[in-house]
Amino acid sequence: MVKLNTDLIAKSSIKTRKQRDESLALYLKKLTHLYFSEKNIDQIDDLSQCRNLSVLYLYDNHISRIQNLGFAANLTHLYLQNNNIHRIENLNQLRKLTKLYLGGNKISVIEGLDKLEQLRELHVEHQKLPVGERILFDPRTLAALSTCLQVLNVSGNSLDDISELRILRDIMQFLAADNKLRDMKALAAVVKSWRSLWRLELTGNPICQKAKYRDRVIVMNESLAVLDGKEINDTEKKFLLSWREAKEAKKRHKLEEMEKQKLTDLYGEDFLVPNAGKELPPVQPPNGSRWSRKQNSIYMMPGMVGQRAKFDAILAKSASLPPSANKSRDMVQPLAVTRRSHTDLERPAKSQVIPPQHATIIDNSPINLPNREPDADLINHIIPAS
Repeated sequence: MVKLNTDLIAKSSIKTRKQRDESLALYLKKLTHLYFSEKNIDQIDDLSQCRNLSVLYLYDNHISRIQNLGFAANLTHLYLQNNNIHRIENLNQLRKLTKLYLGGNKISVIEGLDKLEQLRELHVEHQKLPVGERILFDPRTLAALSTCLQVLNVSGNSLDDISELRILRDIMQFLAADNKLRDMKALAAVVKSWRSLWRLELTGNPICQKAKYRDRVIVMNESLAVLDGKEINDTEKKFLLSWREAKEAKKRHKLEEMEKQKLTDLYGEDFLVPNAGKELPPVQPPNGSRWSRKQNSIYMMPGMVGQRAKFDAILAKSASLPPSANKSRDMVQPLAVTRRSHTDLERPAKSQVIPPQHATIIDNSPINLPNREPDADLINHIIPAS
């Protein structure tokens, strides 16, 4: 058994300590990085003197339990991949932890991360689980990571559904290669919800065997820039996005036509078009027009503002007027008139006859106005020649 403790640190760092000519306690207090990968370590002992530790490398060892790290309030990076860890625990005190590497262990449930509000990256790929088992996610941990986690690596964990990961709204990189994802619609629902996603790794999943797999995944998220290790260029993305919009528009049109057909079958055509089949009455063409030379030919009057009701009102009004009203407006008779001076109201004067070609007089008969009442002031009045 090899324990990671201050004695092991002192032995591995004795040359550095002597060069600095300082005490072990002062040296441990100043330590910020510890490199103990591939040292056959199976236990983490008391390291409380390393209070300023920020990065700890312990990958490729035989550690079976995460412990004795509560002192490391300044720890930001923890590398524990390829050990024998069965459970995520004793990490609640690491409030500044931003990157956690736990790949290649024996963890079956992602839990115990409720207090890590600054965690940005979580790597739990290729857990050594019994055949037929898949990795699970604690809802409380997912809720806690929903506002901070940006990188999630769950490759090689027999996942067949990632719907529960939709809550991680700030995801930028999602690595899920070598799983059992096969439902394209379920994948699209999750990928569309990740507005900041730019990298997606899905190689080794059954879904990759679907027709036009790459094209269909690219259009799931407009921010996606890298798919399965291959960059997506702008030309490819624009073309596929246009193709998706045209496809969706065609689908919407088809659904609308089906809905209209259903309504027509139930209620008839008049339900969708209230005035369907109701046309204005035909009007005979005027005499001498080119239409009148054709036998039995008629034309339809164009539609009017206000529809048929206004048209009927106009016809009714014109039919009610007497014939004289229409004729009096068009008939003007040239007759001789007398001119009077402005003193005609005071004394009579001789009338001067003006030739017809120089003046016009309105007939002494009353003129019918639009309200069909004669205007007495216009009778026998003289109109000056223009």
